[in-house]
Amino acid sequence: MQAYTIGRAARLLGVSPDTARRWADAGRVATHRDETGRRLIDGRDLAAFSVELAKGDGEEDPSYTSARNAFPGIVTAIKLGDVAAQVEIQAGPHRLVSLLTREAVEELGLEVGMEATARVKSTNVFIDRA
Repeated sequence: MQAYTIGRAARLLGVSPDTARRWADAGRVATHRDETGRRLIDGRDLAAFSVELAKGDGEEDPSYTSARNAFPGIVTAIKLGDVAAQVEIQAGPHRLVSLLTREAVEELGLEVGMEATARVKSTNVFIDRA
């Protein structure tokens, strides 16, 4: 499972590293330390927290903007069918859902908790593995 540094998690959540660190210190998101002492957040924990944060109570208002219709975020859900698949990405306060082929999901190796970028063109959303 992929794990994220506090700084990378902050970028994915659309907040400052200090804000992400305060959330971790307050126990809002679980962290652990690697062999070098860096604090890391497991991908699944970050995915769950990003969904919780997006629902929020209006208290936090992370400022997040997309550049050139690209939404870097974290995969929060994948539903696989026989041929088609649905992938959800939480990009800061934005939840994006894309319908694509099962084959594309498998080729990209997408899993809940990993980074991905949703690219929006008109009414289509394309998913790029980060």
